[in-house]
Amino acid sequence: MERRILGKTGLEVSRLGLGLAQIGAFPLDDADRVGALIHAALDNGINFLDTAASYRNSEELIGRAVSHRRGEYVLATKCGHWAAEAPWTAGTVREHIDRSLQRLRTDCVDLVQIHSCGVDVLERGEVIGALLEARDAGKTRFVGYSGDNEAAGWAVDSGLFDTLQTSFNVVDQRARTRLFPYARKANVGVIVKRTIANATWGGSTATAGTTVQFSKMYERVEKMMSLGPIPGAPDHRILTALGFTLARSEIDVALVGTTNPEHLVDNIRLVENEMPIAEEVVAEFCRRFDEVGGDWAQLI
Repeated sequence: MERRILGKTGLEVSRLGLGLAQIGAFPLDDADRVGALIHAALDNGINFLDTAASYRNSEELIGRAVSHRRGEYVLATKCGHWAAEAPWTAGTVREHIDRSLQRLRTDCVDLVQIHSCGVDVLERGEVIGALLEARDAGKTRFVGYSGDNEAAGWAVDSGLFDTLQTSFNVVDQRARTRLFPYARKANVGVIVKRTIANATWGGSTATAGTTVQFSKMYERVEKMMSLGPIPGAPDHRILTALGFTLARSEIDVALVGTTNPEHLVDNIRLVENEMPIAEEVVAEFCRRFDEVGGDWAQLI
């Protein structure tokens, strides 16, 4: 598995990371099932695990399943979230970080990220202050922002964060021109979420109405596909989606979430054996987005 240095952190991270939001729905007695998934990731070269205080049982399951292998992975979590009782206060940030350390069974995580607050919260400074306080206390090695659009731009420009986690995929390319160049200039590590666009490119429209996000993604897929077939594009839709995202040299880690170890190993195989996809295919995806979606904001 290819590895990169995550911006100014100096952390060596696998190009493919494991997003662990989905396991949050598992009961706590499913630690063995979670362990099988994460062990498969670690044993096949992935060393970046991403979770959040708001991902229900995710942190606790990670702690139960793989805390004994703590030295083998870079551990990232997030604090604050709109679903919290008081989402954007210093108290919530402190509470989330302390709870995360307990659940993850570690004294220090590698990265804590503020979880998708708006510019107004960032400008107020309270949550950033609490985050930096946790870093200075040794509870996290580095700090980041996870989010999109104007708030993501503010985070990069502020110089306060070591990393940015943001959305990027075949139908959500705003970061290509609005964020990536500035993050690279500032040596901010880039972590990408929604890497494969929920497998919507080339997928069935039968699930288009499942969620608002799915519906919006399918609307974008249909507009970009209306311009005709893309010559040379792989027949495998996951390979196409992964290949497009990982073609961006600015991206240090691309997160893919799954609950199935076999799917995870298949993704790793695609990255290691089937990439890169043709430059002409990548360029055509960019051209189409610029033509029909240049004013599309990142999906939240």
